[in-house]
Amino acid sequence: MAIEQLLSREQTQGEAAKPPLFDGEREKVVGFINACRLYISMRMKGVGEEEKILWVLTYIQGGVAEVWKENVLEERRQGMSAVETVEELFTKMREEFREFDEESRKVDELRTLEQGGQTCDEYVQIFKKISRGSGYEGRPLIEEFKRGLSGNIRRRLAEAEAPPATIEEWWERSVRLDRNLRQSRTEEKVLGNKRVVQMARPPEVQPSRGFRPFWNNGNQGDFRGGTRGGFGGDLRKKEGQQGGRDPNAMEVDRGWGGDRRCFNCGMFGHMA
Repeated sequence: MAIEQLLSREQTQGEAAKPPLFDGEREKVVGFINACRLYISMRMKGVGEEEKILWVLTYIQGGVAEVWKENVLEERRQGMSAVETVEELFTKMREEFREFDEESRKVDELRTLEQGGQTCDEYVQIFKKISRGSGYEGRPLIEEFKRGLSGNIRRRLAEAEAPPATIEEWWERSVRLDRNLRQSRTEEKVLGNKRVVQMARPPEVQPSRGFRPFWNNGNQGDFRGGTRGGFGGDLRKKEGQQGGRDPNAMEVDRGWGGDRRCFNCGMFGHMA
């Protein structure tokens, strides 16, 4: 199968985690190889080794890697290449572009790695990636993980009745605890918002039992005591039956009218 057919096959099968271009940066060679392996396992089943090798070489472009690729292709044309499978090509790439002091670099990264604002899931995955090939194992590896872990989670696990004993237990239990804490904070925030809304709602005013305002005494008359038997009319009628005007009533201007109500005592015929 020609390389053009492989590229055409990629387009017809849709997008699927294609590897990034590799230009020879030593820190990226492992990531490039892993991306190629993943794509080959997903999209290139049944494809021959020769086609796989050519496909990988199409993603090696620029920098010193471009020159290396040309040398590989020339060796294959002359029948001098010892590379017969794509895995042998990956081995050759690792030998050519491996870091001169990869272990020291990973140790430095591991010693400065901290969880910070990341979730514990993210922190664990990054820690696993950096610790691989760093030379750390056993207790020193656990201590480095604990050092970068969130202080709250570290204390809770260390003070547990049965603290984690292996690095795998530290990974698993720290992730589970972090998820529970984040879920609890989310629930508390929702419940707190509900309480604030309930406190902000004004209380309902209930009228006193047996209270009836003077303007709603069951009569349909005028408030000022018109001719339809309102409150004022009944009151003046009672005053007339009792012998006239109250001698203690205050004197007011007669032109003001007798159907006005006192603001102090509520009686008609005078004003406070």
